[in-house]
Parts: sequence; C-alpha cells; structure tokens
Amino acid sequence: MEKALSQRREKSAKLFMNSVSLIGWLLILLSLVKLEPPGEPVVLALLFLFLLISEYYPMPVWRGHTAITFPVVYVLFLLYGFPYTAIAYAGAVLIVNLIHRRPLRTVLFNPAQLVISFYAAAMLLPLTEPLLEKLALTPIIEGMLGYIFLLAVYVLVNNVIVDLVLVIRPQHYSFKMWKQKSLTELNSAGISLIYGITLYVVGSQNRGEIDVFAYFFFFSPLVGISLLSATIARLKREKNRLKLLFSITSELNQMLPSQDWLSALRGSFNELIGAEASLLWIKKDGEWELSFKDGRTVSNCELPLEVLSEFDGMRSPVVFNDRKKDGGVAAACFEEDVKAFVYSPLVIENETIGMFIVARSRTKSFEDHDVQSIATLANQLAVIIKTRMLFTEKEKVIVLEERNRIARDIHDGVAQTLAGAVMKLETAGKKFVKNPEETRKLVDESVIGLRESLKEVRESIYALRPYPTQKATLAEAILRKIEAVQKEYPQDIEFEIRGQEQELSPMVEKVLFDTFQESLHNAIKHSQATKVEVLLSYQTEHILLKIKDEGKGFSLFQAMLKARNQPHFGILQMNDAAEKINASLQIDSKEGSGTEVSITVPRMGIEGETTNDQAHASG
Repeated sequence: MEKALSQRREKSAKLFMNSVSLIGWLLILLSLVKLEPPGEPVVLALLFLFLLISEYYPMPVWRGHTAITFPVVYVLFLLYGFPYTAIAYAGAVLIVNLIHRRPLRTVLFNPAQLVISFYAAAMLLPLTEPLLEKLALTPIIEGMLGYIFLLAVYVLVNNVIVDLVLVIRPQHYSFKMWKQKSLTELNSAGISLIYGITLYVVGSQNRGEIDVFAYFFFFSPLVGISLLSATIARLKREKNRLKLLFSITSELNQMLPSQDWLSALRGSFNELIGAEASLLWIKKDGEWELSFKDGRTVSNCELPLEVLSEFDGMRSPVVFNDRKKDGGVAAACFEEDVKAFVYSPLVIENETIGMFIVARSRTKSFEDHDVQSIATLANQLAVIIKTRMLFTEKEKVIVLEERNRIARDIHDGVAQTLAGAVMKLETAGKKFVKNPEETRKLVDESVIGLRESLKEVRESIYALRPYPTQKATLAEAILRKIEAVQKEYPQDIEFEIRGQEQELSPMVEKVLFDTFQESLHNAIKHSQATKVEVLLSYQTEHILLKIKDEGKGFSLFQAMLKARNQPHFGILQMNDAAEKINASLQIDSKEGSGTEVSITVPRMGIEGETTNDQAHASG
C-alpha cells in the first residue's frame, strides 16, 4: 500500500514537472519567433556571459548557495525586452545544467520554471503603473518600486513552483527543509534588491552615455564576488572532505580489533562522498558476505552466487549513471529511486577481497573526483580487511601450535612417566612374593611418578580451558578474580573503571589480565598488603591498567635478578608480554612504601599481536 502510494506521488511529481517544462519551453519558443536584431549586440553578449558565470558559480549565502542573477536579468529585460531575456536566461541555465550532467528532466525543468516565474512578474508589472502615476513619484523612485515588485513576484512564483514539486514527490519534505530553502532564497533576494537599488542610484548620477564599459564595470564586482566566494567555498568543502577522510581512516585503524568495526562509522561514508546509500561486501573463506549497509537500501538483500561471482573479475571502479539503462548486479539491493552507482572493488595483490558500492538518487551525479574519493576509501578498507584476515590466520596458527605443544608435552612427559610406572608395577607384581622390599620400592617410585603425571595432566587441562577473558570482558574477568580472591584472603581490594569500555583483541586482554593477576598475587602473598587498588581506565589515546598496594614493597633490582632464575610469569615476563602489544610497563616500588604497577596500551597498539606465550600467573 505504501509503495503504491509512493509510486503515485512520484508519477504526480513527474507530471507536474513535465507540465511546467512544457509551458516554459513554449514561452521560450514563442520568444524565438518574436526576436528582432538587437541594438547593442556586444552589450547583450556581455550580459549573457555575466549571467552564465553567475549561474555556474553560485554565491555562498547563509545556510546555502544561490546564483545572484536577477539584477543581470532585469537589465536584459529593460534593454531588450522579454524575448531576449527569456532566451538568454534559459540558455545560461541550460548550459550550466548540462555541464553538471544533471538528469534530462531537471535540465528541462530548471530553465522552464525560471522563465515562467519571470514571465509572471513581467506580466503583472504593468498593473502597478496606474498606482505609481497617482503617487507622482520621481522616475528613479518609480524605477526602484517597479524593480522591487518584479523581484518579489519572481521570487514568490519561483518558490511556489519548487515547493509544489517537493511536496508532491514521495521524499520527505519537512518544515525545517522548507525553512532553510526559504532563508537561502530570501538571502539571494536581499542581495539582488541591494544591487538593483544601487543600479538606480548610480544611474541617476551618470551624466554620460551608458555603454558596454559601464555595464562591465557595474556588474563585474557581482561576478567577481561570485567567482571568489564560489572558489573559497569549494576549497572549504575539499578541506572538510579531506579532514573527514582522514578522520574515517584514522577511526578505521583504531577500530581494527572490533568485531563490529564498521557499525560505528554508519553515516560517515555517505557524508564523505555525499551519497544516499552504501553497501560493502567482503569475501570470507571464498564466499561473499554482506558486511555493511547504510542509507536507502532494502532490508533483505540476497544476491545469487553467480551474480556475486562477477565481483571477482572487477579490479577498478565502475560507474553506472542511470539505473534504467544499467545499475549493475547489486542494483536490487537499493531503493527504486536510487539511480546512480559506483562499484569500487577492494583489491590487494591483484585479488578482489571486497566490493564497496555507493549510490545517489540523481542520475549522472558521480564526477571524477567523487570516484577518486570512493576508490581511496576502498583502498583503505582493503588494507584493513586484509590485515584483519592476517590477524585471524595468525591466531589460528598460534592456537594450533599451542595444541601441538601440549600434545608433545603429554607424549614426552606424561605418557613416558605412565609407561615407566606401568612397567615398574608389572615388575613389582612379579617380585611381590620373592622380594617384598624391592616390590615396595618399585610401588613407591611408581606412585611418585603417577603423582607427577597427574600434576602435568592438570596443567595441560588448565592450559586447554578457555582463558578468563575469553568467557567475559576484561573488566568482568578482573571483577570475578577479585571476588574469588576475597573469599580466600581478607585484603581490601577496590576496583574502579573509568571511561567507555572498549572491545579489545584477545591478546591484549590476556596480557592485561595476566599483569593484573600477577600483581595482585604479589601484593597478597609477598607484599603482605592490607589494601589493593585496581584501576582500569579507557582513555582517548590509550588504555591504562594500574594495580597499587600499600604493602612492604621490594627492591626492583633484586627482584629482576631473582626473576632471571625463575621461569614463572614475573617482572621480566610481564615486560616481554607488554612489548609484544606495544605497551609500556612501569613498576614503582621501594622497600617499606608499597608497590604500583602500571601498564599502558596505546590506541594504535590495541589490536595487539598474538603470541605462543601461554604462560600463566604463578600460584
């Protein structure tokens, strides 16, 4: 029902625009018939040039951009009448629309509605003559009032036509949007009003002949301001675009470890490119998967495998300017009124690992610089996705290596000990009657060996169990450990979390948790602290974990010497683990003044690196 209503409104909007275009171009054709040779062709050409430049370089005004062309159009009307005015105005607008490659419907509509608006104002202008004659005003005042009336009617009719189109069409047209458009038009009308009044003031003081040079010097400031302000505005837009691109790429790098790393950027892509919809497919394990969508896309988008396989052969961006002619293989994933698409493949080492598709509702709306921006973003995404894949592959390799290590330890240690114990027990069974003492000795040796094997088996089982940070977040794992310790020891342990909790890579969480666990163990067992303070702070540039106790402290130098000869997760091991994730470890302690252990992980190192170091905190 809603879709049918939307289609009817779209048809009504098209019908209205076509009707306006037809009426406007009929007026233009009638004007062609009425043309006579111009009296000052050089002046006419100069005014047309000014009109063209002003249309092509709209002047930035408060909350928008607008072409300040009405003063030029008015002078054309005074000098050459409506026919030349209509043809020159329509011609300038038509050329600018064609240069900007706007849709045909818009190319025909814009000149037509402007000509109709000015025609309505010109036809109503004679109605003011009787009133002006009764007032007996000076010619200059009469000219100013006529200019104001013509401008007011032109702006009113022009805005009514545009508002009707925006109201009829299915796209939402809010009061806020209408207010912003109206303010922009009022700004344009205000500038035109000032320039028109200036025209009469300057004209009243002129005592010589008004020639081409007079018009040139009068309108050149208006055109010059339009050129300068449009250039400044374009540079500002480019600056903002580059800043946004840098912000997005920086944020992508910082979000590398997150599982949902693209959702936080929702809206940023479309804002950067000025698009209304975007989709991202990523190739995972040889299969294409839709990983991200934003804007005017359909809710359920499932493309057949043979369609997705066409992505594999794409190595450079492809532009589809008109959906009716060809919208590419993924056009069905966008709403029907989305018309233009750019398919930008994510390529690494001549392999397409993703497809980034950006869309706009206007046909032929993607220019070369737009495609370059999209390609730049696609390249950045390709590097990040490939890096994530490498991290995942490396973690799988590390897990496999660790399992193989445990298997070797069991084979070389536990299995050998068990085999020896079995052989001794068999020998003891044979000697039980003849030599009881020898039998007892063999049994005792077997029991010792079995106890050692049992210890090794428990350690292997513990190594295979999920790490605390794999079953919960880092903060939850720390809190659970504190609760478990407080059940066994009487120490006062305070835990504080600052900032917004962030998702970290498994390796970073493991190193932070191991550092916390070892520091807490040392504070309770060795430092004999009565109070321990734990701080986990998520800051803008880094993550800080700090463990502070009020125990007896120790000599850092002596502790490092001792750590060299003890293979547990001590100071040296903590420092090595911190270096592997680009973190910095700081230990401040003196005998009799407590200990403070701080580990800081920078944002660029949060992704961490996996390692085969599976050492655990010493008991």
